[in-house]
Amino acid sequence: MHVTAFGQHRLEATAPWGLVQEKQIEVTSSGNKISPTDLAHFAMLSRGNCWLSVEGIPEPIPLTGGDCFLLARGTSIVLRDSPRTRPRRSFREIGAMAKNNVAHYGGGGAPTTIVCGSLSFDRASLKPISQLLPNFILIKADQAHTLALHSTMQALTLEMAEQAPGSEVVASRLAEVLFIQVLRAHIASGPEGNKGWLRAIFDPQIGTALCAIHDRVNTPWTVESLAGATGMSRSAFAARFKALLGQTPLEYVTEWRMQKAMQLLEQRDKKLVDVARSVGYESDAAFSKAFKRVVGASPGGYLKSALSRPQTSGNAFPG
Repeated sequence: MHVTAFGQHRLEATAPWGLVQEKQIEVTSSGNKISPTDLAHFAMLSRGNCWLSVEGIPEPIPLTGGDCFLLARGTSIVLRDSPRTRPRRSFREIGAMAKNNVAHYGGGGAPTTIVCGSLSFDRASLKPISQLLPNFILIKADQAHTLALHSTMQALTLEMAEQAPGSEVVASRLAEVLFIQVLRAHIASGPEGNKGWLRAIFDPQIGTALCAIHDRVNTPWTVESLAGATGMSRSAFAARFKALLGQTPLEYVTEWRMQKAMQLLEQRDKKLVDVARSVGYESDAAFSKAFKRVVGASPGGYLKSALSRPQTSGNAFPG
């Protein structure tokens, strides 16, 4: 996982106040609709209290100072001082009003301060992150990992405020650390919150297969050889793998190879045939065909688009 851009703002809200984030559909220059931006959003309540409503969760969630939450891209939420307050502005609108990374909003009553951030990842990270992240992660202030989160957030805030030489690089690295710390806290909260990839990696048998695929990406894996590594029958292994991950073992193998290939291509110090062999292909032609099928672009086209991506983040508010 690599963070390519990071943004952070502070929301100073006074009651009554309410903000909404709706699902966004963006349009490319060619007119094609794309999914919401490749971002994960996080927020930490540093002062006051508020209520959070999340799509798919029936009851609003009370938040107090020190609570932190992470949102996968495209998740709709409402944040407000009271469940009775009607949200009148979007996070996008408030972000556009921010000055010096601070936005003020509300009716002048009880104050609430929320530090909001956004993480943009390189393309090679997007599929693993989408498999890894639930739509919503809540870390309460009294959980064991909260102190580490607060320390990292303070360091991030300092880097963003000072803008010293190298601050963008440091902020991106700290953002990666923050993201990992949130995931650690989520995993430590108990197995009931772990679904999809997280549930699979902790499964004694499927987790063994995943580790084998990750560690030996250039091995000519078959369903039989992966089942043998777990001590399961071929049919039982294939059925459980798909039940946990929603794809077949060999589909996962191919996607993992392409994730690794994207990272190797962006290093720009290897020939195409070397990248192909590193991820288990004997010829660059076979590799290029598989790469285009999975990624949607040729290796050369992917590298060209990767080099042209901006490295700075704009609006840090969700939406």
